[in-house]
Amino acid sequence: MALPFSTATGSDVRVRFCPSPTGTPHVGMIRTALFNWAYARHTGGKLIFRIEDTDSARDSEESYLQLIDALTWVGIDWDEGVEKGGPHAPYRQSQRTSIYLDLVERMKDAGLLYESFVTPDEMEARNLANGRDARQGYDNFERDLTAEQRDAFRAEGREPSLRLRVPDTDLSFDDLIRGEITFPAGSFTDFVVVRPNGAPLYTFVNPVDDALMGVTHVFRGEDILSSTPRQIALYLALIELGVTDFIPVFAHMPLVLGEGSKKLSKRDPESNLFHHRERGFIPEGLLNYLALLGWSIAADRDVFTQAEFTAAFDIRDVNPNPARFDQKKADSINGDHIRMLSADDFAGRIVPYLGDYLAEPSTPTQQAILREAAPLVQERMAVLSEAPGLLGFLFTPDDLIEFDADAMPKDADQARLVLDASIATLQQLTDFSATAIEEALRAALLAPVEEGGAGLKPRDAFGPLRTAISGRRISPPLFESMEILDKESTLARLERLRIALA
Repeated sequence: MALPFSTATGSDVRVRFCPSPTGTPHVGMIRTALFNWAYARHTGGKLIFRIEDTDSARDSEESYLQLIDALTWVGIDWDEGVEKGGPHAPYRQSQRTSIYLDLVERMKDAGLLYESFVTPDEMEARNLANGRDARQGYDNFERDLTAEQRDAFRAEGREPSLRLRVPDTDLSFDDLIRGEITFPAGSFTDFVVVRPNGAPLYTFVNPVDDALMGVTHVFRGEDILSSTPRQIALYLALIELGVTDFIPVFAHMPLVLGEGSKKLSKRDPESNLFHHRERGFIPEGLLNYLALLGWSIAADRDVFTQAEFTAAFDIRDVNPNPARFDQKKADSINGDHIRMLSADDFAGRIVPYLGDYLAEPSTPTQQAILREAAPLVQERMAVLSEAPGLLGFLFTPDDLIEFDADAMPKDADQARLVLDASIATLQQLTDFSATAIEEALRAALLAPVEEGGAGLKPRDAFGPLRTAISGRRISPPLFESMEILDKESTLARLERLRIALA
């Protein structure tokens, strides 16, 4: 049986992202949005953002707002949908009930849906009586109930659910990622689409919305691949009813795995999109990494811009095998994107992470320090949350610098000699630039004794100075940091460590 699948290309392509507003946005969910968005931008088509919020027990307005926040932050925009509107509004399922109920009545009248009164216990007993596994499920026996039989069930106080009359044929489709997939006739039976209380189920409203909104391509996770033949069966009913004239093309994306090759669950910290934002991911870096969870731009290239991504993306190039979320690789790619930022852009992005050190709003002096210091650490950072550890000392009063235990000199006597020599040398400088500071300190500390220096190795000479300036074993370039702090502050810090070592 040849099925009428969409042949839409170019600007006629219509894809959708339709999450349920439950919990915090998951990186796998955002990867789904990303691939749909990229395909729409690549083809010149449209992305519809729809919310499936018919589960009042689990859905929440907080989660809905988090979804809006998540997509806005990562830079995934949509052409139609919630917060934007469009020709098929409303775009929240909870506001479309009248549309569903109208279609239910039309499908009942056309004989595409029928009433089912059977209970789970009766279904089990029927299977046993017919020599089948008790758990085999429904066998379509109510397709041809008479009016008298239905009236009798109602007289017992039973309220029927509604089942879709499934075609008795093989259902095949060409998955754009996985190739030809066939579900043989009889591999699933007539299924419930409306509960006894009259509420349509997800298996009904999702394809109905896709049909009414003209969705041509459905890209979703492989975990719901098994539901695809049911959606196709419902589409065939909608085509018969005249609601649509095609079935969307399907592609089922690979699972995202976590540690131990298990599916990345909501309990895993790395699954939480906002966890990555708090750690200091920038949208460009995170989207680049999420794109690599099943796709690549080239065998020898991992880092690319959003423009390069959308220009190259084709859903057919997605690998069907599961993709593992590798935090170290994600951090590395994010660091690459941090280095691609302009100096001013980078400085602006680290401000929120320096909140404990900066005034609100930051002062002109703090802004000047940040402009000078940001380029010193931009090459060293993987995530923006590293900013306080690397730059906090520049915004800390001299007398409040704390010395990390692992940064304290092991040889206190030698460190005191270094500090004494450095203080004496720096006091004489009139040019307190990084170049002049470095030249003077190298002459005083590294030059051989016979040339007037202390004859020390760089690590022994500059380690105590780094501790005095920043309180840490690792910091931005030492001489540039001294220049930013200025002469008075630098000398005060050297003296403070000198006293601490006395």
